[in-house]
Amino acid sequence: MNAVICSGYIFILYLLNLQLVAVADNGSYVPTENIVLNCGSSTSEFVQYDGRNWSGDIVSPYVPSNADTKSLVVRAPNTLQSIPEAPYMTARIFHSQFTYTFNVTPGPKFIRLHFYPASYMDLNISNAFLSVSAANFTLLHNFSASLNAEYYNLAYFKKEFIVHVSGSVLQLTFSPSYNASRAFAFVNGIEVVSMPLNLYMRGDDGDPLPLVGHDNKVVNIYNDSAMETLYRVKVGGEQIPSKYDTGMFRTWDTDEVYIFGASFGIQPCNMSMLVLYSDDAPPYSAPADVYRTSRSMGPSDYGLVNLNYNMTWFFPVDSGFLYLVRLHFCEIDQDITKINQVVFTVFLNNQTAEEEVDVIGLGAGEPGVAVHRDYVVMVPHVNEGKQDLWLDLHPYKDAKPMYYNAFLNGVEIFKLSNFDDKSLAGLNPPKSFFSDAKGPHVAHFNRSPKKLKFILIGCGLLAVVLPIFLCLLLFRLKVIRLRRVVSWCGLTVHAPSRIERAKKSSLCTQFSMREIKLATNDFHEALHIGTGGFGSVYKGSFVGGTTYVAIKRANPMSKQGVSEFETEILLLSQLRHHNVVSLLGYCNEDGEMILVYDFMANGSLHDHLHLRRRDQPPLSWIQRLEICIGVARGLHYLHTGTKHRIIHRDIKTTNILLDHNWVPKISDFGLSKAGYPSLVTTNVKGSIGYLDPECYESLKLSEKSDIYSLGVVLLEVLTARPAVSVGEDDEHVNLAEWTMSCLENGNVEQIVDPNLKENIIKECFELYLGVAMKCLAERGAERPSIGEVLENLVLAMHLQKNEGNVPNGNERRSDNVVLQGNSDLTPGVEFSEIMMPIGR
Repeated sequence: MNAVICSGYIFILYLLNLQLVAVADNGSYVPTENIVLNCGSSTSEFVQYDGRNWSGDIVSPYVPSNADTKSLVVRAPNTLQSIPEAPYMTARIFHSQFTYTFNVTPGPKFIRLHFYPASYMDLNISNAFLSVSAANFTLLHNFSASLNAEYYNLAYFKKEFIVHVSGSVLQLTFSPSYNASRAFAFVNGIEVVSMPLNLYMRGDDGDPLPLVGHDNKVVNIYNDSAMETLYRVKVGGEQIPSKYDTGMFRTWDTDEVYIFGASFGIQPCNMSMLVLYSDDAPPYSAPADVYRTSRSMGPSDYGLVNLNYNMTWFFPVDSGFLYLVRLHFCEIDQDITKINQVVFTVFLNNQTAEEEVDVIGLGAGEPGVAVHRDYVVMVPHVNEGKQDLWLDLHPYKDAKPMYYNAFLNGVEIFKLSNFDDKSLAGLNPPKSFFSDAKGPHVAHFNRSPKKLKFILIGCGLLAVVLPIFLCLLLFRLKVIRLRRVVSWCGLTVHAPSRIERAKKSSLCTQFSMREIKLATNDFHEALHIGTGGFGSVYKGSFVGGTTYVAIKRANPMSKQGVSEFETEILLLSQLRHHNVVSLLGYCNEDGEMILVYDFMANGSLHDHLHLRRRDQPPLSWIQRLEICIGVARGLHYLHTGTKHRIIHRDIKTTNILLDHNWVPKISDFGLSKAGYPSLVTTNVKGSIGYLDPECYESLKLSEKSDIYSLGVVLLEVLTARPAVSVGEDDEHVNLAEWTMSCLENGNVEQIVDPNLKENIIKECFELYLGVAMKCLAERGAERPSIGEVLENLVLAMHLQKNEGNVPNGNERRSDNVVLQGNSDLTPGVEFSEIMMPIGR
């Protein structure tokens, strides 16, 4: 009898597994409506941007019959080559209310609005303030696309909303904000895409969700609610573009820019795993690649170490709204197969959202099952503007699990419309990330006469008080200057404000001079490991000598060093990436300026290529490829993953440091530039041999200058020759020119480091060299983007490991390669002309 029961139990589990696998093999969701409008265009079709056919709205049935008299159609100036033609290069301009009408089936819909804030005709884009409503909801109010693009360093962007259509007609109404002088409204593209019932909205019969931090309170997300998608994040790995979604064209971004603290944990992945879905999390919930990668606190054997900290993300959101937070989980660790092996707690805004999460238990006792958990959290209206919504995971010790760990695969955050006015509208951001001036937002356009009276009184008082205040301020600045002019010429005024900005970022620590001196044994000569234009570098140790750091001590007589230190504080205090060196802290006591970084145990890439000891083995080709891929990932983060694009300006092998695990880190940001637009006029700075010749001639700096420098680094890695060497007759030989000469003369074998010969697969070599030479194109416009470089380096690694066999599309996707902008994911298309290297 027991044997029969046991067999029956096994058979039930077998059926359950069959059901999960069958669900996992189903296709993506096919939307009933998939409307994509290229506003302001009369072209019937564009196969562009995300693989869909974007049709012009001039001849569409969605605009009113009097559209010609109520709006203008214009073409955007083609100032940036990376702007997709559809839907961003044309726009429809509104000076009065304008309504699009869509005939749709009842149910929930995605509404996506695309904006490219450019100078259209003689209109000032800073006057574009618009309001948008749909299905009786206010989606946007007094919204400035220009301010948002400037603040987030985006040339173009989209806003995504979710509304439920009860009838057969969806009306989308645009209105300029009349209370702003000479205001107008515009839009470049519109999407209306249907979604499955109950994907996010729970319907009128759906179960309510508990309100985090409020016992016995629940929130019903009925069909009379609307949502705005604020964040859709794939945790661990790279972005998933919209055309690789499950049929609804959602974009899944990376999580690295939202991680709080210096610890990034680890990023397990299992790209060959079959993801199992269920009725609660059907296949269209998220792409399988979301569940195949994750971020966890650390290896299972970290044990009690993981109990000492949280794994934390933070997401800026508007005050005064409820937010739906969806967390995606899937256990991909092959050693975790049973209940109570990994159990953790979820915190939202420092409140317990769920005390005991066991992903194996949620997945019917099976690993590899996709699950998600929904929570609602209130962000109170404490002040105008944005607050950070915090997400923390921590091992749940009370469950006594086998391993103290926590992990996450994905997160989605949605703003819920207010119950009273059915509005999703928030404030516009400030004018600039680098400016202290506040930009115009909603509150500025609605001042009452009573408020105006107080403003006038305040202005009168200000006229009296301001001269007195300025006199006191000048006196104070004079005292500060006298105190610090001897030790810190050039840094007197700027350092405190920049230090405070770094301090407020919460990503670095303020060390005392006593701690610094203890760490370096009072700057003992034996711990001195380098010198540069900024000053000296020392090896230090904290926590009883177990944690090593690199400590930069600026030379007070070096104006160049002072300037570079200011730049590093401003930039590195905002950056966290696996392949960018971390600024751990600073000290500005006793007239000193000291920065503390991660210590890189294996020195620089330059040392291993050119200065290695005889008893030290050379880097293998696989090691070199891994280092190059890491550098490309770090540069990709700087160019595309930060709030403001960062151009490093000094990419070279001495600035590529290697940690104890041989992970490369980009360092030395003293010459870096940040901000938008991507082309800026600048003084020529950089290192001989790596300097972009186009930048040198035109004084125009762009991210393609970094691409040129990276191309030199790729050659240096392949040849083991320095960027500039001394040849016969004491002539300086440029590596890029020498390589080109070898190729033109047919001496290809001469290019390869003798230590690597017979170790590089032919196909890998051809692709790698082709990428390097493409990076060295004379014109920046002909060089690839960093996303394209990264993709092809990963492909080169595949070729090396698979003996020259080109992996299929699914395998290529498994390496989380991302292409930004208008790049093609098909291998060989963008680089078809460089598979066999030829001379320029």
